[in-house]
Amino acid sequence: MTLLSSFALAVLLSLAIEAGEGSEARPVSRRPRDLAIRCAGYALVMGFWFQFSWRPWLAGFSCVLTVAILTVISRLKRTLIGEPLVFSDFALLRQVPRHPELYYTRPLTDPRMAVPIVVSLGLVAAWYAIEPTVLPAEPSVAIIAMLALPLVLISAVALAGEGAMAAALARLFPVPALETDVARYGLPATLIGYALRWRTDRRTEVAARLPVARRRADVPVVVVMQLESFVDPDRLGGPALPLMDLIRTRATQYGRLRVPAHGAYTMRTEHAVLTGSDAEDLGFGVYDPYLTHGGREPTSLSLRARDAGFETVFVHPFHRDFFNRAEVVTRLGFDRLIMEDAFGTAARIGPYVSDAAMVERVLSEIRARTGPLFLFGITMENHGPWKPGRLPGIDDPLDQYLTHVGHTGSAMETLIAGLAEVPATLCFFGDHAPALPSSRPGFGGTATDYAIFEFGEPAAGTEPVRRDLTAAALGRQLRDSLER
Repeated sequence: MTLLSSFALAVLLSLAIEAGEGSEARPVSRRPRDLAIRCAGYALVMGFWFQFSWRPWLAGFSCVLTVAILTVISRLKRTLIGEPLVFSDFALLRQVPRHPELYYTRPLTDPRMAVPIVVSLGLVAAWYAIEPTVLPAEPSVAIIAMLALPLVLISAVALAGEGAMAAALARLFPVPALETDVARYGLPATLIGYALRWRTDRRTEVAARLPVARRRADVPVVVVMQLESFVDPDRLGGPALPLMDLIRTRATQYGRLRVPAHGAYTMRTEHAVLTGSDAEDLGFGVYDPYLTHGGREPTSLSLRARDAGFETVFVHPFHRDFFNRAEVVTRLGFDRLIMEDAFGTAARIGPYVSDAAMVERVLSEIRARTGPLFLFGITMENHGPWKPGRLPGIDDPLDQYLTHVGHTGSAMETLIAGLAEVPATLCFFGDHAPALPSSRPGFGGTATDYAIFEFGEPAAGTEPVRRDLTAAALGRQLRDSLER
């Protein structure tokens, strides 16, 4: 009876928390079936906590606290990048203590983080001591109960990917529709349901390897640059960027690039360009494509380049472990990785390696090559958040961003000039729009900007063509261009 009472109160409080987050566009669904699924989500959360304490009111409180914390985090995430919390975000948790600045939080050693955590742990410990357990008094029965509950939860997860339960889940969550499903079923049920659907989806086979590519004899160098948070600053009310005039007059092809992210999730755009895979083809792996196959992508641009006889080099002046990038891009087909440890003495502007230093390293790789080279680079200088103290004398976030994007433009001009005498293809693109007040989620249809330059005799006299693309379509075009 106590367990039922605590669960009923936890459900009411959790529902009130989530109802408070509902909007006019997507209010909390009141359909009995939807409410039942929502309550099932709360029950699983409460059951998870109950197995550790066997104290009903503590488990109920933990359930409500969990829903409250998830709701607050989801609200912040939606404000910044236009989507609620999703199951794959939990795979990034291990990165938060290492890189708190990238996740708009503070180090665990900061009193504003440490004190609430310590107080919460103390409250739980006190509650644990005050509330009596509901475990049976007989030790053998208690041990059986303590083992049985986790086993039931684990079995439910395992069985959810098989037979009738898998079919029911597929009917419930046929395709990713995050905002709609959160409004209908609540955040906990959606997180759990999407995780189970993803677990089933990722068992499917990846695409078959394409036939061996034949390298274009006239283009021994292909450089693809992913520019952090890059959009034409004119779209944000900033000053004209000379690079944009250069693009419109000298690029072979340019335009808007529709990317699968806003303000974050660089790996989504990165994966789309490197694999040519559309978001619709990724199922529930769309939220973190690297998490799903870990770089096992037989049709990747880098593997095609390797097959065609190029040395494949990946350059990114940031930590090797971020997004598990070193391991993932190695599987994607890169022979050599140049990451933050290779930029020890490089100039930094703000907290990150400058784009100018990044481009200088790219040009040095091109000058030192001994054969065909495919190089994929990712800049870091303009990574958010843009906070006071980042740049001397510039505290406004937009002004900081515009300062950095000016450096990005200058760096790309330097790269264009450095490639002018080399038979080469250069492509650069923005990974996503910046998470700034002047660039709200949905800004420009989540479009950034891209350009392709061709250097050498075949490109002489070519008129620039504007063609708006998706990130995946750009990846497929680059992949095809290796064999033209």
